[in-house]
Amino acid sequence: MARPTPLSGFPEWLPDGRIVEQHVLDTLRRVFELHGFGGIETRAVEPLDQLLRKGETSKEVYVLRRLQEEAGDADAAGRGDKQLGLHFDLTVPFARYVLENAGHLAFPFKRYQIQKVWRGERPQDGRFREFTQADIDVVGAGELPYHYEVELPLVMAEALGVLRDIGVPEVRVLVNNRRVAEGFYRGLGIDAVDEVLRQIDKLDKVGPEKVAALLVSEASTTPEQAQACLALAGISGSDTGVVDRVRALAAEHGVESELLETGLAELGALVEAASVRAPGVVVADLKIARGLDYYTGSVYETVLVGHEQLGSICSGGRYDTLASDGANTYPGVGLSIGVSRLVSRLLSAGLVRATRSVPSAVVVAVTSEETREQSDAVATALRSRGIPVEVAPAAAKFGKQIRYADRRGIPFVWFPGRVDEDGARTPDQVKDIRSGEQVDADATTWEPPAEDLLPRVVPAGG
Repeated sequence: MARPTPLSGFPEWLPDGRIVEQHVLDTLRRVFELHGFGGIETRAVEPLDQLLRKGETSKEVYVLRRLQEEAGDADAAGRGDKQLGLHFDLTVPFARYVLENAGHLAFPFKRYQIQKVWRGERPQDGRFREFTQADIDVVGAGELPYHYEVELPLVMAEALGVLRDIGVPEVRVLVNNRRVAEGFYRGLGIDAVDEVLRQIDKLDKVGPEKVAALLVSEASTTPEQAQACLALAGISGSDTGVVDRVRALAAEHGVESELLETGLAELGALVEAASVRAPGVVVADLKIARGLDYYTGSVYETVLVGHEQLGSICSGGRYDTLASDGANTYPGVGLSIGVSRLVSRLLSAGLVRATRSVPSAVVVAVTSEETREQSDAVATALRSRGIPVEVAPAAAKFGKQIRYADRRGIPFVWFPGRVDEDGARTPDQVKDIRSGEQVDADATTWEPPAEDLLPRVVPAGG
């Protein structure tokens, strides 16, 4: 078989990288559950008409079909209501899940979901075609109180804050409110609000001059209106002074809008609450737009301090009409962490490391193949007490078996006792191969230090 060619955009971590990823996932899950979010998992595929009904996503969806279609399959594949695609995020599948199971759910329904998603975009640093996301959402039946728009970004900030112990950089949660933007734009006399939001969302990528031109050409604004939109996008801050600056800008341009005032009240409440619960973490940034159409209130993006060029690692917002069956509407708010993007930066920048690449804390040496059962019995006794163990692959010289453990980062080697010439059995011994200390040990009572029991994820310099 020829040497395989790597596929770009489909990350595969080495074992120590997988330990880092698993630690991140376990931490997120633990924090989510502490806040009352229950876990679910949805199917990997959705009908194309559902995947494509909100937002500009048609270029990103991978279509699913059988390699060898049977008679009649081609006709079905040509109909959008039957053709299937791999989900590109977890929000659209979650909306469908809520509609299908509404009669069995207690509202407000709080869920977390950690799954793979697939997105057909050009692979680059931090952007993949297959990646893991971790989402939290709260959905209400008919209505959803605003305080959830405050709660969810703070839950995410807490989860990412816990990860700082292992070397994850500090984060900034950038927040805005769609009602502020829409109220301001409409007050300027702009009707193409969604198009303006899409262009403002490109500010960090193409800069203000290009966005100003796009606003005129794509959203049919006047140059003066375009400059006012850019002035709004330039406002940011971590206190309620942001609200005063937006009001001053609105007055300067003669904008009067009830929708704008509603959005400013909500944005101010979020910033004020965050300044108490997570000082310095949440920053109001009026250029945050989020390109997807289904957001209607608060919107969020999260960056790693010192790694802003990576882009947002966590984003989301409020949506009021994404989940609706015509008779009932289920508004919600949610955020999603790009776990693969985060882990890729942690590994590529050398920010964290695993203390070892395998779970085993002990290698049980094998004196001879005839006595392998004795080594297996020691391993069984240790495993029964929750100690990860492996038995040496071959009855080589003890020095070679110690080198085997050392290469794998396993801290302890266990030497089973032997029967001496008088028929008495010598005690088992365990060796810490880092310090060289070797002591008598009993497999029914011995245990490694707590920090050696399982692999740990620590800062790269730790």
